[in-house]
Amino acid sequence: MYYVTGDTHGNQMLWDICITGFLKPGDTIIVTGDFGIGFFKGRYWSEEKFFDYLAEQEYTVLFCDGNHENFEKLNQYEALEWNGGKVHFIRKNVIHLMRGEIYEIDGKRIWTFGGGYSLDKEFRVPGISWWQEEMPSIAEYDYAMENLEKHGYQVDYILTHTASICAIEYMSHLGEQIKNNVKEERVLNHFLQWVEENVGYQKWYFGHFHIDRELWRRQHVVYDAIRELRTGEIVRMRM
Repeated sequence: MYYVTGDTHGNQMLWDICITGFLKPGDTIIVTGDFGIGFFKGRYWSEEKFFDYLAEQEYTVLFCDGNHENFEKLNQYEALEWNGGKVHFIRKNVIHLMRGEIYEIDGKRIWTFGGGYSLDKEFRVPGISWWQEEMPSIAEYDYAMENLEKHGYQVDYILTHTASICAIEYMSHLGEQIKNNVKEERVLNHFLQWVEENVGYQKWYFGHFHIDRELWRRQHVVYDAIRELRTGEIVRMRM
């Protein structure tokens, strides 16, 4: 089975207690950004030991990048071809889905586009706990549009970290406390709005906002929920 969940923020115990025991051999779980590369400072394990722990599991972890990643470390991994797109292999079964790529997974096309703006930037240190690559470059936007054009602007699933302008506006009326007026992120939100208006898709999943809701236009914002990719049904809550 294929599942989707929200930001994990380098929380090792979250994986050990709430995720590993749920997944069966052969399952795949996709994290919609803020996986936490460079932020796995666990009480018991180093980050590399934690990745070794994940490598021992019989499931696969796929993740988009968010705004809480060490991009210097992430980009040191070689970009390799996998299921039709480029990825970074953190371990054989821990795989970073790169920006603008389209993957053929289980007979479906999945388009991914990570990135977002850190509201806590002022409390972080450039090159140590914050990296400017959290926001996409012009080249990444251009590549993403070219790739979508090659595929006739049709995919099955969209996986991003943040959301479109309209999705953020919709969430702002749900009575939830969300990041709904982050001017530094607007260029990315506008780009995703263009995607929403021009690309056909069955489901769109994103994280970043720390709420769990089924939205309009076949979109889901995920955090603690683990949803089944195909149906969007919540099959487990992490907490």
